[in-house]
Amino acid sequence: MAKIITFGEIMLRLSPVGSNRFIQSDAFRIIPGGGEANVAVSLANYGHEACFVTKLPAHEIGQMAVNALRRYGVNTAYIARGGSRIGLYYAETGASMRPSKVIYDRAHSSIAEAGPADFDFDEIMSGARWFHWSGITPAISDRAAELTKQACKAAKRHGVTISVDLNFRKKLWTSEKAISIMRPLMEYVDVCIGNEEDAQLCLGFKPDADVEGARTDAAGYHKIFGQMREEFGFKYVASTLRESYSATRNGWKALIYDGREFYESRRYDINPIIDRVGGGDSFSGGLIHGLLTKPTQGEALEFAVAASALKHTIDGDFNLVGADEVEALAHGNANGRVQR
Repeated sequence: MAKIITFGEIMLRLSPVGSNRFIQSDAFRIIPGGGEANVAVSLANYGHEACFVTKLPAHEIGQMAVNALRRYGVNTAYIARGGSRIGLYYAETGASMRPSKVIYDRAHSSIAEAGPADFDFDEIMSGARWFHWSGITPAISDRAAELTKQACKAAKRHGVTISVDLNFRKKLWTSEKAISIMRPLMEYVDVCIGNEEDAQLCLGFKPDADVEGARTDAAGYHKIFGQMREEFGFKYVASTLRESYSATRNGWKALIYDGREFYESRRYDINPIIDRVGGGDSFSGGLIHGLLTKPTQGEALEFAVAASALKHTIDGDFNLVGADEVEALAHGNANGRVQR
């Protein structure tokens, strides 16, 4: 299996028990997670040497995050230690027509204030097959944006395939700032992953799709995928297509384009959703594994969609499934029967 690098921020999620609201809670569960960390855990579960790169405080709370990654086989050797705090976010789980809610408390985290001296990206990328990052990382701070650029340059020097999950977060930056940072970074990217909102707010593209109305006609993406690939030279463009009927029921499928053909995956009706946090990250992890191990983009996409559908059934940020479980679902075993 491959050496795969992911770079970003791991945080601690503080969540009320069950579907309780913030204002009625007197205790919170602590759940580690974060975009690229979630991808690393998925890839470690599929048997890859998944290396997560970040900076965390040297105290016990920072160690809590390191230990969470090690528990699932992620290589933490490239994590720098220092700074004063780990990012936090509060997540309230929605139910039925009440949406989930997220409140960030991540300013001045260790990775937001990290600098070039904290990472030797040439050493990190040596021997790697793949490098993955998301739009959340350069949104954290200008310093993190510069580190992302340096990581991409090092990956290119070492012939590493680069993927990005555009992952726009309006609570972290404006669309104008995102476009100014993200578009120049696209010159390094081989595989671009993002939904319709991400493509518009990070890159300035807009597909013909009504997601709020639960209508996600994949044909609406064909034109924009072609435009994105023509402008930035991506080898693959992929998007998840989420139909949000309620906080606890979603339709889920995806689309990929390699410049020759569009492939639309099978659709999953996920009901009930246990935890949708990390759903997109589990798709990214599954797609990376699929593109590294499958003979066609269609098979790679089916693996990714099945993996992310399974993630919606798992509490926490991490997708705690193995490749065999994903393969079983991708090949049609969705009956949920007890395995004896």
